[in-house]
Amino acid sequence: MQKLLTFAVPCYNSAAYMDHCIETLLAGGPDIEIILVDDGSTKDDTPAICDRYAAEYPDIIKVIHQENGGHGEGVNQGLRHAAGLYYKVVDSDDWLDIPALQKVLDQLRTFAAQPDPVDLLVCNYVYEHVEDNTQKVMRYTNVFPENRIFTWTEIGRFRPSQYLLMHSVIYRTELLRTCGIELPKHTFYVDNIFVYQPLPYVKTIYYMDLDLYRYFIGRADQSVNEKVMVTRVDQQLRVTQQMIDAHDLNQIRDQVPKLGRYMFNYLAMMMTISSIFLIIDGSPEALGKKTQLWEYLRTVDTKLYHRMKYRAVSAVSNIPGYQGRKLSVRLYRLARRIYKFN
Repeated sequence: MQKLLTFAVPCYNSAAYMDHCIETLLAGGPDIEIILVDDGSTKDDTPAICDRYAAEYPDIIKVIHQENGGHGEGVNQGLRHAAGLYYKVVDSDDWLDIPALQKVLDQLRTFAAQPDPVDLLVCNYVYEHVEDNTQKVMRYTNVFPENRIFTWTEIGRFRPSQYLLMHSVIYRTELLRTCGIELPKHTFYVDNIFVYQPLPYVKTIYYMDLDLYRYFIGRADQSVNEKVMVTRVDQQLRVTQQMIDAHDLNQIRDQVPKLGRYMFNYLAMMMTISSIFLIIDGSPEALGKKTQLWEYLRTVDTKLYHRMKYRAVSAVSNIPGYQGRKLSVRLYRLARRIYKFN
């Protein structure tokens, strides 16, 4: 019998917190499978913990031990081995709300009984800020109809700080395979590709106003910490360029205007983040990479380049001159304090 939902959990030296994550997923019962991908962990007991869970729950949990390939390769491995009708990635330091999970599984059972199961289920996610012990719920009640199947033609406008993230999506597994998604190895920030690339393949959507995913944020070593992001900006650039190459946004905009508008704004946000962290670095080499990124977009699509550089949110990162660059960084940090996105 096919599983209803596959959870892929990439694990890298996760022994300090992975138990909490796995225990919340196990509440899904026999309809789910959990694929624990041990990404070459060597500093703690992650491999042994994975094996212990697999031995205790052989009908639910699978373990893949691989050489270190990064978070993206953990997602890829999970998708290659997934037996569930639907697929969701849960990072090993995050967790799911158990009552919300039960409601989601009930809805997925309804989809599974239909001739054409829904392509994408969206739920809310919650920022769990460790530094001040506060929470911020990211919901989509202003964007999506609730508790019914709909299409891209029926969506509203996303706010500037409001995007679909890996935390909020549950994709139909075969849709992910059909779109040919393959995340790059040894690269952070690939969750953006995971969410973005499949979108034009999605024909039907369902939104539940449930706070399902709990996103633990604020540790000094996290990939979204500002100082860490500056050191890993080349990986951010790699992800952004792959997103530029993924689709012809002008064509999507002509065919599905509301989806095209959203994807344009998402890519503009990625261009902005890449540019800001190159500005924060401030070295001649980094500023040269910023120029190269925008020139890459121009060579791919001149029309998109002009729309994005001067008329989108990314215009904030293109204020000319030294003072302009300082202003760009101040505006970014102000937005980060207001919206608390990392």
